[in-house]
Amino acid sequence: MSSFHLLDYLVIVGYLGVVVLLGKVASKGAHSQEGYFLAGRKLGRLYQFFLNFGNATDANGAVSTASVVYQQGVSGVWLAFQMIFLNPYYWFMNAWFRRVRLTTMADLFDDRLGSRSLATFYACFQIFAAVLVTIGYGNLIAYKISASLVTKPEIQWTAGEKQSVAEYHELEKLESLSSKGQLPEASKSRLSVLREREARGELKSYITALNPWTFYIVYTVIVGAYIVMGGMAATALNEAFQGALIIVFSSILIPTGLKAVGGLHQLQEKVPEVAFRLLGSDGTSQITGWTLAAIFLVALFQINGIPGNMAVAGSAKNELAARFGAASGTFAKRLMTIMWAFAGLIAIALFSGEKALSDPDLTWGAMSRQLLGPGLLGLMLAGVLAANMSTIAAQTMAVTALYVRNVHALFRPNLLDREAIRAGRWTIAIVLVIGIVAATTMNSVFSAVQLMLTVNVPFGIAVLLMFFWRRLTAPAVWTAVILSALTNIIVPMVAPRFEAIRSSPSLTIRATDATGKPSPVFFEQVARTSVEEADSPMLGSGRFHCELFILRCLGVDVVGLTPSGRFAARFFFDALLPLVLLLGVSFVTRPPPVAIVDQFFGKMKTPVGDTPLIDEREMELTQKDPHRFDGKKLFPNSSWEHTRWDRVDTWGFLACCVVTCAIIALFWGLLRLTAP
Repeated sequence: MSSFHLLDYLVIVGYLGVVVLLGKVASKGAHSQEGYFLAGRKLGRLYQFFLNFGNATDANGAVSTASVVYQQGVSGVWLAFQMIFLNPYYWFMNAWFRRVRLTTMADLFDDRLGSRSLATFYACFQIFAAVLVTIGYGNLIAYKISASLVTKPEIQWTAGEKQSVAEYHELEKLESLSSKGQLPEASKSRLSVLREREARGELKSYITALNPWTFYIVYTVIVGAYIVMGGMAATALNEAFQGALIIVFSSILIPTGLKAVGGLHQLQEKVPEVAFRLLGSDGTSQITGWTLAAIFLVALFQINGIPGNMAVAGSAKNELAARFGAASGTFAKRLMTIMWAFAGLIAIALFSGEKALSDPDLTWGAMSRQLLGPGLLGLMLAGVLAANMSTIAAQTMAVTALYVRNVHALFRPNLLDREAIRAGRWTIAIVLVIGIVAATTMNSVFSAVQLMLTVNVPFGIAVLLMFFWRRLTAPAVWTAVILSALTNIIVPMVAPRFEAIRSSPSLTIRATDATGKPSPVFFEQVARTSVEEADSPMLGSGRFHCELFILRCLGVDVVGLTPSGRFAARFFFDALLPLVLLLGVSFVTRPPPVAIVDQFFGKMKTPVGDTPLIDEREMELTQKDPHRFDGKKLFPNSSWEHTRWDRVDTWGFLACCVVTCAIIALFWGLLRLTAP
């Protein structure tokens, strides 16, 4: 492990010691279910800020943003930065989740639709999705960065490793000549062979010394130690601690990177102007105006359905704390995203031509290894681990609460608090172990980000309609979730396992993008079965884009679309299909009992009291007369339950809009100042 110094090890050991200590401190209040899963609903505005900031701002975002910007230019930042348009929406959303006064998201389906089976299904689905996607993805990112920091000395490389690195650099040299139109005719066949080997993942730009299983086990033991002890309170304490580390690891690469490339002038010389554009327009980027609209629509829908909403907002002391924490914490995350984007631009200057990285997901780690000295490298790794650990902890707490209260409780309905906490602790251990296995099956950060953006869309739309539309039915939710899961998760994952599908000539099509490179259409990757034979059959691998296949069956020329057009088409399909199903099926199926719906909307119109006693009194009045606030309805005598805004709603929303525009203007201005 030649890249690490004794100071780096001391920093990491010190960080791990603080993490465990905070878990021990927080364990004093974790004696009831509400105390363990929701920190006793006592977190004020400051803790809510750190909880939202830490939950939203993790190393995954830094790595994926820098990686995508390195590949596609600044336009790639919209995979993360598009969430800034949701900040004014957060001013309302977290208040709804606090006002609903429940413990888990699954409770919402029982409380609003009267469907215990749907609540159980939601719990099981989210446990599965969070463990295999969110937690597994977080583990993968932590390993990717750590692996790129901890490298093997070249003298220890095997013959196969030496060949892999040598052929990677040869590919980059030939690609550079090809892009300039200077590639000799005799080298074209060699370039084709190397491209196929790269598509198969056989080429590497460096060799790591870090064993993945060893890393995952140690990493998971530390995460499990502090959340098993302190639950949500320990998670909140560590979010506050990691806030400072997030800011450090987000900013430290920019001054050191600019110095390494020779200053701002050299950055402008080495990075093409197109990379500074916020929206791609030349066909080389997957992020254009249409893509941005599709991503935003998906984000607006899916954000309502994630399992951590109830845990984060529900732990707030009152509505204002929930609102302030959501808005301020996520605004701070947008500023971090800007810094990550500039780190990606610096990476383009550092790693281009023959120095280009074989795996763009390693951008952040490669920069850290090259730019940071003893002690700072350890600080970077500590920051990455802190950011990922806290996010994984929050997700683990959410799915643990789902299991204990909505699955385990079916078999043990009269659980005592100590029994529920004990079951939760065992669940945490099992969830984290499965997360290790999930991480070992993932390869691409970019693909994982896309899956995370769409996996919760059907539940997110359902939750949004629950808050506002009386006519929504449980059968409609069942239909939308099942059909959406088939098209977005199950078929894309299962189809490539069938030889007839992944070798079908009609599905292994590769279109030519604006740069002249072959671009797969229906699969994530398409490569020839034999890299030495130019006419060997094509073979698809990775995600099968079921959405594009369905669109082609409906007559859409998906092959003729640009890569960005196909990307946008998939996202629009994933967003609109469940919406159409929810509205359509609800109109032809029986709605929930009126009494259940009346009590739910009466509760949603009752503001949370400043103290538990005041809130309890207000809710007693609402239970006796659930229609006592119906005068606030914006559309009286309709199925829509929107209410008129009060002063806090209006001024908070306007302030969020102003800050949103200011941050976008800041980003655009910085790009204009630094662009060639």
